Amino acid sequence: MSETRDAGRPGPGGAKAAGAAEEAPLSRLLRLMATLRDPVAGCPWDVAQSFATIVPYTIEEAYEVADAVARGDLRDLRDELGDLLLQVVFHARMAEEQGAFAFDDVARAIGDKLVRRHPHVFSPDGTPLPAGSPLRDPAQVEAQWAAIKAQERAARQKERQEERQEARQEARQEALQDTGAAPDPAPHPLGGVARALPALARAEKISRRAAAYGFDWDEAAQVVDKVREETDEVAEALAAGDPQALSEEIGDLLFSVANLARHAGIDPETALRDGTAKFERRFAAMARHLAASGGALGRSDLAAMEAAWQAAKRDEAGGGP
Repeated sequence: MSETRDAGRPGPGGAKAAGAAEEAPLSRLLRLMATLRDPVAGCPWDVAQSFATIVPYTIEEAYEVADAVARGDLRDLRDELGDLLLQVVFHARMAEEQGAFAFDDVARAIGDKLVRRHPHVFSPDGTPLPAGSPLRDPAQVEAQWAAIKAQERAARQKERQEERQEARQEARQEALQDTGAAPDPAPHPLGGVARALPALARAEKISRRAAAYGFDWDEAAQVVDKVREETDEVAEALAAGDPQALSEEIGDLLFSVANLARHAGIDPETALRDGTAKFERRFAAMARHLAASGGALGRSDLAAMEAAWQAAKRDEAGGGP
């Protein structure tokens, strides 16, 4: 639970600020955040934060939303979504203080993006298309989505490049021309995938982006062969005793596994999360089997733990002792 968990949250009984009985919930949240960030009357902890210091909490809250969904706890999901919304409000408030943008700009931008990315649902002005519109053809939707995102990435990178060029002083431009310096590099074809994503999720997105250019295997079985190849290279690096090479080969193996998950239509983060939960569950069962036979974790040898592990697996499969 992050330290921002209680920031801006009403006290016991959900008491409202005086005179704010009719205030819209979102307006109230924005006002509370502005007060918390006030250098004189605000909270010292909130005032001291920056974009960089808040990012870990933003990521944590997103994971807690995912956890509430996985547990099927809708009441907890409501609270976790509120915590995640607070992170958006916090970042937007800091940006507004710097004169960059405000919360309304964030909401407007995502609204515009939804309309732009769903030409099969909305007309350009945001009006819903009629149910019988030919633009709603499901076969065209995925292709439209990929094309629109590619156009957005190109436009965004072009805009940023133009901003950098405009920011340069004329003297600097002349100096670059005189020395024959290379111009700004072309936009990266795999750019735009957030580096703050979990490594496995980012690997899947990067491989999906590369596949959109046609750089991909035809079927999942070919990726399995690639996974085997990378496993062999891990074994070779391990035998050679080269830590740097071993790290690189394990990275290649994990990237190939993320590719395999994509080809199989499996979310790698979910698969790994489920696999870890299964290990936790079986490890606890193994400990119970050890205790039942007079043993204990930390005092049993590997053979006894392996026997207890196999018993735990049989129990889970419904075989019983």
